[in-house]
Amino acid sequence: MFIGEYKHTTDAKGRISIPKVFRDDLGESFYIAKGLDQSIFVFAQKEWDEIQEKLRSLPLTSKKGRAFTRTFNAGASKCSLDASGRILIPQNLREYAGIDKDTYVIGVGTRVEIWAKDVWEQYNEDELSYDELADSMEELGI
Repeated sequence: MFIGEYKHTTDAKGRISIPKVFRDDLGESFYIAKGLDQSIFVFAQKEWDEIQEKLRSLPLTSKKGRAFTRTFNAGASKCSLDASGRILIPQNLREYAGIDKDTYVIGVGTRVEIWAKDVWEQYNEDELSYDELADSMEELGI
């Protein structure tokens, strides 16, 4: 399970260090893709396979399903850690997420998310308060 929030810096080549606490659970190779809310999603192989199975089950006749599958997979890359525990974030994903230098790498249970520092901080200011979010969890059965 991925949990926690870590500040990191992206180097001039677009590499970012993955927190050591996430590395074992991600495995030797894993996937990064366009996330939601202008983030980058990072998936271990098992989770990636489950998502791909769900995408394969979407009806080919669903225009939104086809569009999401195309966009999600076209922007994805398979990654592995270098000797220093870093990954190279492709230029298209850095542009999508607005990543220039300062980042947050956060654990979100089944995945890791990478955020540009300013985007993550703005997201936290704009979203409902933690108490308001907690109140709405009843609607989801939690």
